[in-house]
Amino acid sequence: MVQLGINSVLFKEYDFATAAKHIQLCGYDGIEIAAIKGMCEHLELDRWSEQAAGIKQITEELGLKLLAMEVASLDEERLKLAFQAARELGIPIVNVGPGGKSNVEEDLATSIDKLSRLSQLAGEHGVTLCVKAHVGQSVYNTPTTLQAMERIDSPSFGIDMDPSHIYRANEDPEIALAQVVSRVKHIHIRDCKGRQAGPGPIEAQACGRGDINLIDYCKVLVESGYDGPVNLEVIGANGHSLAQLATVAAESRGYLNAVFQSLKSTV
Repeated sequence: MVQLGINSVLFKEYDFATAAKHIQLCGYDGIEIAAIKGMCEHLELDRWSEQAAGIKQITEELGLKLLAMEVASLDEERLKLAFQAARELGIPIVNVGPGGKSNVEEDLATSIDKLSRLSQLAGEHGVTLCVKAHVGQSVYNTPTTLQAMERIDSPSFGIDMDPSHIYRANEDPEIALAQVVSRVKHIHIRDCKGRQAGPGPIEAQACGRGDINLIDYCKVLVESGYDGPVNLEVIGANGHSLAQLATVAAESRGYLNAVFQSLKSTV
C-alpha cells in the first residue's frame, strides 16, 4: 500500500520536532528526513548517533514512520554514515542524486559506477540506495535512467522517480514512469508550472497546482502494484511562515490521498 510522506526539507528553517509535528497535523503517514548538507540537515550525519534517540522519540510519539532519508550527495564517506544511521533508525531507503553533468558520457559512466559500488554497501546495511533523474546532472531523463538500470543489478539499488524532473526534461512523466517502474522503489513528488530549470515557488509545487498530469502518473503507480513511499519534496522555502508551509503540505496531501483513493476503487 502506498504510504504518503513528506521530505522535511520543506520545513528547513525549523527544527525537526516542529517539522514533524506539522507533518503529522497535515495527515501524512511518515517523513523523509533531510540530511542534505548545505540545504537542510534535520539529520546531521556527522553526529547521527547523538540524534538517533531523539528522532525516534519524536516520530514514535507522533505516530509517524521514517520512510526515507535524503542525502543527495554521492560522497562515499557521508553515505557510509547515512547507511549506519538508516540501519539504526529503521529507515529503509536512502535517496541521492546522480551528480555529474548532462550529456557528458564520462560523467554518466562515473556516476553509474559509483551507484553500483554504493548500492552494494547499502545492501550490507540492509538499506536500499535510490537515485533520481535530476535536471542538469548525468542521469537526467528516461534514456539515462534506463542505462543505470541496465548496468546496476544490485537488489539494493532502486529508482527514485520524480515527475517534476522528468517533466522538465521535456518528457511526459506518466509515460516515462511506465518504462522504469519495474525498478522504482521510491517516489519524490511535486508539481510545477512550465518546463524551466527550477520547480518554481513553493506554492506552484503543491500537487494539483501545476502542469504535470499527476492523476495519470499515480494511475501507473497503482496499476503496477507499487507499494512504496510517495514523499512530497518541496524545495525553496525561504522566510515562509509555518502556516504557509503547512498549507502547501496539507493541500498536496489532500490531493494525493483523493487521487489514490479514487484509483484504488477503479483500477
